[in-house]
Amino acid sequence: MFAGALMFSAAANAQSTDNMQKLSNFQSTGASMEMETVPQTGPRVAAFNKTLQGIKLPDGFKISLYAIVPDAREMAVGPSAGVVFVGTRKSKVWAVTDRDKDRVADEVKVFAPSINFKLPNGVCFSKDGFLFVAEQNRVLLFPAAEFFYEGPDVAAFEVVKQGDLIPTSEESYNHTARVCRIGPDDKLYITLGQPFNVFAPEKFDLYKKNGIGGIVRMDRDGKNRDVYAWGIRNSVGMDFNPKDKTLWFTDNQVDGMGDDIPPGELNRATKAGQNFGFPYFGGGSVRTAEYKDQTPPADAVKPEVEMQAHAADLGMTFYTGQQFPAKYRGGIFSVQHGSWNRTTPVGARVMFTSLKDDGTAAKTEVFASGWLTPNGEYLGRPASVAQLNDGSLLVSDDTSGAIYRISYGE
Repeated sequence: MFAGALMFSAAANAQSTDNMQKLSNFQSTGASMEMETVPQTGPRVAAFNKTLQGIKLPDGFKISLYAIVPDAREMAVGPSAGVVFVGTRKSKVWAVTDRDKDRVADEVKVFAPSINFKLPNGVCFSKDGFLFVAEQNRVLLFPAAEFFYEGPDVAAFEVVKQGDLIPTSEESYNHTARVCRIGPDDKLYITLGQPFNVFAPEKFDLYKKNGIGGIVRMDRDGKNRDVYAWGIRNSVGMDFNPKDKTLWFTDNQVDGMGDDIPPGELNRATKAGQNFGFPYFGGGSVRTAEYKDQTPPADAVKPEVEMQAHAADLGMTFYTGQQFPAKYRGGIFSVQHGSWNRTTPVGARVMFTSLKDDGTAAKTEVFASGWLTPNGEYLGRPASVAQLNDGSLLVSDDTSGAIYRISYGE
């Protein structure tokens, strides 16, 4: 039985490699035109609407169901047609289409089904319409995703080949959800969470060299890779401030130190090569037990915002739209997935951080909440945020399998 499973896996991998070669040469893979779709009607819609009635928002805002999308995580909104590509921590990427532009999805279907994805959490677009997908240990490029997504065969290329993003010896089931962005320098940035709670000293040099526990950048074709930032435990959210080009990112703090320490983090990188303190610090200024006797780097960058401990700060985006009031323009929306190991759960909400004139953080406040009930039950767990082309805000929920839309003044 075990040998049979191995043979099946090997055959599937060989087929996937063959399909990639065909797609790179603009050849058909012979995949079925009957592509998996997700029904957008039925009793689940009523259940989601009931939950959304309890979500608290500032005056003038409303929230509605945008799409039912299994395991929805990172979202990338197409710059031309507004198709939303959705990454997951499973084996699928979804394409979400609102054909009549009524701000409710008409169709959710699988994207590039002939490719065997592995943890394709990270999805991001370049301004000129190139879609990148960052998997656990590979990066793919789809030059015309919004044009080809309707069919099973999609022009696809490997930016980083399987096994070349991190050493295969460091592949893990833990902290391997990547996030990607195209920077103002037109380079590709990718977060690489380290797989441990706190890694052992013998991993230090290997991780620093490869950028594990940091953010790496490279040309859009995968060349000229370097480690942009390090000393990061596990970032699953980042975005560039379009005003001053700085890179902001969330970071999840060390577990097992108590309910109220260490804090979660929202960080700001102002230049390449900065160190953000992990593993010497578990979050904020709280030292880790494993490295308490070692001297941390003198130039370790402190977080811009210390969030509530163990709320699990994940996806984030700068708001560049015009639909929301002036208070929110140029600020940061981020999500807290919710705690898993805290005595009293916290999180499951959307946060907003305003900025000062000098580009640093001003004030952080709760923007949307209500997915966590008073008795500690999660009715949903926000995973990321993205801005729709009309200036409304999308919120993904990987636990309930949905994307919500927050709008103002409609």
